Amino acid sequence: MAGRLEGQGIIVTGAGRGIGAEMAKALAGEGAGVMVADIEAGLAQETASAIEASGGRAVPFRVDVRDRAGNVAMVEAAVRAFGGLDAIFNNAGIAQVRPFLDITEEDWRRVMDVNGLGVLIGMQEAARQMIKQGRGGSIVNTASIAGKQGYEPLAHYSASKFGVVALTQAGARAFAKHGIRCNAICPGVVATDMWKLIDKGFQEIGATKQDNEAFDMFAKTALLGRGSRPDDLAGVAVFLASGESAFMTGQTLLVDGGIVLD
Repeated sequence: MAGRLEGQGIIVTGAGRGIGAEMAKALAGEGAGVMVADIEAGLAQETASAIEASGGRAVPFRVDVRDRAGNVAMVEAAVRAFGGLDAIFNNAGIAQVRPFLDITEEDWRRVMDVNGLGVLIGMQEAARQMIKQGRGGSIVNTASIAGKQGYEPLAHYSASKFGVVALTQAGARAFAKHGIRCNAICPGVVATDMWKLIDKGFQEIGATKQDNEAFDMFAKTALLGRGSRPDDLAGVAVFLASGESAFMTGQTLLVDGGIVLD
């Protein structure tokens, strides 16, 4: 039996590991051809190879999401590989722990450029291709529970993820007439390399003393009793790429085990 995404061409950025890798594997498992895009070419290749070893279709691609030309090339490569672009997951992102009063202009620009500008450019270039194709499409952005509540010492990260929510809503309004849907996923605390860096950052500023202490502190507030795993986000990714979410746009879905209730 064909998968729910059979014949689709999909891009996932930040797909070399963590949430992005699990999304890419799940999408490919439903029949999509997946471009595994990441700033680290080796990681992109690893994920793509794992997908192909499981019988799926995947193409690795190195991209810095902050770079317009790189995004254009990424979309063009996906179209060549799969015959078109049906969905994009703007998932690449970074986090940084800084006490509010210590955030510098450089810190702000770095986080905003990846998490905000990278999503803007990814949305624009995907939408241009989808409009040209004339058959609609799905744009999915990875926001965060920090896009619903501001957290200290993650103020600039929180601001960037609030920005992702705003871009999602604005894109939904801009592109609806073309049949392009824009939605966002808001993960909670997910056991990934990013959270290892966040945990380390909490220790460096003296907010925690032990490895995983920050992760466990946030995770214990989840109503479902644990922190998230990357594969917890896979099902909703497939849903948002598929026709099952065809009448849904401008929404942000919290997939956090019940940390934030919205």
